[in-house]
Amino acid sequence: MSLDQFIAAGEAIPPGVTARSRTSMLIPPQIPDLIGVKDRIFLDHTGLIRHRSIGDLMRYSSLSQDVGSMDRYGQSQPSPQVGGTRYSDEQLYALALYLYSLQPPKNPNPRDALATRGQKVFEREGCPLCHTPPLYTNNKLAAADGFTPSPEALKTLGIVERRVGTDPRYTLQTRKGTGYYKVPSLKGVWYRGPLEHNGSVATLEDWFNPARLRPDYQPTGFRGYESKQRAVPGHEFGLRLAPSDKTALLAFLRTL
Repeated sequence: MSLDQFIAAGEAIPPGVTARSRTSMLIPPQIPDLIGVKDRIFLDHTGLIRHRSIGDLMRYSSLSQDVGSMDRYGQSQPSPQVGGTRYSDEQLYALALYLYSLQPPKNPNPRDALATRGQKVFEREGCPLCHTPPLYTNNKLAAADGFTPSPEALKTLGIVERRVGTDPRYTLQTRKGTGYYKVPSLKGVWYRGPLEHNGSVATLEDWFNPARLRPDYQPTGFRGYESKQRAVPGHEFGLRLAPSDKTALLAFLRTL
């Protein structure tokens, strides 16, 4: 890439999305919400780390802080040096307890008649199969197109049978890659954004707009620097709802 291209790639990344280490400026991830992390079984959009106890969160914090800087595709000159910056176990435990303590802001969206009708739409459309109350996630993984889980993984990881057609590049072409995307929680979706694993859409209305499946769609979140128009594929559930049902569903989702 030229310097101008490099600058353009960075400027194309909107707030709420970041080209964090071991990912790519061309496929940057959405910054995940840490509120409710205590109840998540997998960390990272790709479910890279299992979260079985506070010890796993502590180890992941240390991995990101201390070990990631030494990650290389091949030989490097000079070789990276161990800096001795590791947090103590006590510090990591305190950090993890703090993350566990985070609480969502007060929700201003009322649980009115419209939202109640939207809950019925949510249930009728089968959404709780993946976005299961009360966490509004089943805490499972969905295989990306182009990836075949091993028989052992199918037995042990908790993988949903459906493929939702999400753009597979992030989980197949970066060092966060696993071949899976985790089923996200819908809790707090009213204040989170942009949405999708790389923040391609800014609002719930955009997410449920069927136009996002077209190649001439202009994403309202992360677009990429090479083209202002591209499809945002995947998760077609709810795109064909009647306008009144869609309005009710969005009202319900904003109460979570």
